[in-house]
Amino acid sequence: MDILQVENVSKAYSSHLALDNVSLNVPAGEVYGLLGPNGAGKTTLIRIINHITAPDSGRVIFEGHQLTQADVEHIGYLPEERGLYKKMKVGEQAVFFARLKGLSKQDAVRELRKWFEKFDILSWWDKKVEELSKGMAQKVQFIVTVLHRPKLLIFDEPFSGFDPINAALLKEEILKLKDEGSTVIFSTHNMSSVEEICDNITLINKSRNILSGNVDEIRRQYFGNRYDITFGGDARTLMERLQPLAGDFSLLEPDAQGRQRLNFHLNDGASLRDAISAANESVVIAGLNESIASMNDIFIRAVKEDSGNQV
Repeated sequence: MDILQVENVSKAYSSHLALDNVSLNVPAGEVYGLLGPNGAGKTTLIRIINHITAPDSGRVIFEGHQLTQADVEHIGYLPEERGLYKKMKVGEQAVFFARLKGLSKQDAVRELRKWFEKFDILSWWDKKVEELSKGMAQKVQFIVTVLHRPKLLIFDEPFSGFDPINAALLKEEILKLKDEGSTVIFSTHNMSSVEEICDNITLINKSRNILSGNVDEIRRQYFGNRYDITFGGDARTLMERLQPLAGDFSLLEPDAQGRQRLNFHLNDGASLRDAISAANESVVIAGLNESIASMNDIFIRAVKEDSGNQV
């Protein structure tokens, strides 16, 4: 079941078309990656989903009905550009935001202290916000966003400014929220994070949806018919023997045992069995695996291809 459906949404600002007939479906209980270059239209779409602005055409469906202002209480939103009141105490401000989300003061304090302890910032409860580092301030904002357990969470570049340890902590908590039933829309430029935590993605470029689907399926299909071969012997001889059957060769980093590795594309209509046989005649094969593209490769290739098609 889809918790959110965006149907043919378009939005223009003056002479700029921010979204051009964009559609996507977000399954309930999954982490959904919203990807795209700067200025592609991601933030505009997020603002529409949060009922901050309205589309010029199209509609947003939330839990089976057209999105209304009342639905916003079931959405937690952590924008990329964040702000806290610098002169307030950290705990006081967190309680203030929690009360705005409908929690009683007693419940807010109890739940916030649990989260603060988990994020190792409890000692900063009575200090002023202006004393926080950027990373600690982001932790506070993340906590306030998820505290009321909204059905849909939207994070815009949540790992920006985090060191690897705290980024890993945040990823762990996002996956826990998913396991507990929350749906997460996750907007980022960090493609490794997409591979680690996203189930499905939509890639927006120049205001249009150019790629949607399951992350694992996209990674397997987008660079289809590619293989990595690990071998002992002469790489040039191997490529010469494979030439009639394959192309687009790329030498990779050696494996842990120091053996050479070659990535290649098997020509359409060519037999993998024949390619293995040809390789066997020139080198000692230690392994052969289907090559799965990284999301970073897919992002770059898809955007370049789409931009080229629009010229």
